Amino acid sequence: MKWNIVCDSSGELPPAQLIPGKLDRKVVPLTLLVGDRSYVDDDTLDVEELLQAMARETGPSSTACPSPAAFAEAFEDADCSLCFTISGNLSGTYASAVTARDMVLENHPEKKIFVLDSCSTSGSLVLLARKAQELIASGNEDFDDICRQLQACVDKQYTIFTLENFDNLVKNGRMKPLLGTLLHTLGIHVIADSSPEGTIRVIDKARGEKRTLRNMLSHMEKFKDCAGAEVIISHCKNLEGARKLKEQILQTLPVKSVDLYGCRGLTTFYAMEKGLIVVF
Repeated sequence: MKWNIVCDSSGELPPAQLIPGKLDRKVVPLTLLVGDRSYVDDDTLDVEELLQAMARETGPSSTACPSPAAFAEAFEDADCSLCFTISGNLSGTYASAVTARDMVLENHPEKKIFVLDSCSTSGSLVLLARKAQELIASGNEDFDDICRQLQACVDKQYTIFTLENFDNLVKNGRMKPLLGTLLHTLGIHVIADSSPEGTIRVIDKARGEKRTLRNMLSHMEKFKDCAGAEVIISHCKNLEGARKLKEQILQTLPVKSVDLYGCRGLTTFYAMEKGLIVVF
């Protein structure tokens, strides 16, 4: 029986992280629209070039979710497909994947396809792909049981992130220019998390990197018992900040591990330079 793990491009898990010969991983990319240029969020995308293009562009930028046909092509390539997407409250990607599932099952009712809304992004898809790999590699071929366990993972996950560059929010009309300039000038970082429904909530503000990281740790500790948790930190051109946060997490919280990833195109688009996204 052939298995596929299908993710959109908001997750950062590289193909090498999957066990060769056990299952395939397919990434269905979103498209980033900056001015009159479009960038496909695949492995060839130059994140630095994308950041420079967004900095030069004075007007709003946007994203386009993958077509159902793109997901259908991935689903048709396996007997069983496990698909993880960015929050359906942030993008039409989940709806596109569900449409693709229905299309494929109409023509191939023997296939099994599970589409899971991560209610998050970035590291959430990494953790889901890891869990799926673990279950399949263990010899578990009970599709329904695997789906239940993956849904339980989503229900327990927590996402928290911080931004210090607000240019994209201002250009897209999601923040007033004066407020964006004031926050940047004062060195104030916005701290936000994701709700259980996958929407974004601003939960704190902090001035300076040290206070920001300390406040993030406090929110992580309050949200749930971190014992044995796998933590994913995705950073947008901020490896130094990610390393500092990793060190503090390992010193403060009883987690199992902390792994660092550079943001792909979509997470770069939203996090902007210096942004940090934590999922556990």
